[in-house]
Amino acid sequence: MADFSSTTTVDASPDDLFAFLSDVGNLPRYFARMTSAESTGGNAVHTTAELPDGSSVEGEAWFEVDRDAQHLSWGAEGSSEYHGYLDVRPAEHGATVEVHIHTTRVEAGDHEVQNGVDETLDRIRTLVEEQGAAG
Repeated sequence: MADFSSTTTVDASPDDLFAFLSDVGNLPRYFARMTSAESTGGNAVHTTAELPDGSSVEGEAWFEVDRDAQHLSWGAEGSSEYHGYLDVRPAEHGATVEVHIHTTRVEAGDHEVQNGVDETLDRIRTLVEEQGAAG
């Protein structure tokens, strides 16, 4: 069982940033390894992803949006007990984004998962600051 987290600051308004991040269609744009995500009704999402070993995985997940708290949570049923959350908070210059992942698939300290979390935050910052994806 392991937990992974990371935080970054993005030069964007918290509201615009959260609107971008909470759109299911944008998930593959910023989540490392995710190759597609499609809402299938309610909070259900069909996803595909490429694992670090190069294999592909496909399945059903849940994705919940709390606009008032600017909080996203997600997960997938199965043996890895995978779930996570993302919070957007106002910062002095823009917004702070925190990502947290929990899984039983790997042990604490797994560098591939931590690198994926860090890459996700780097993608968010690049998409928003350099490509104007939010706003």
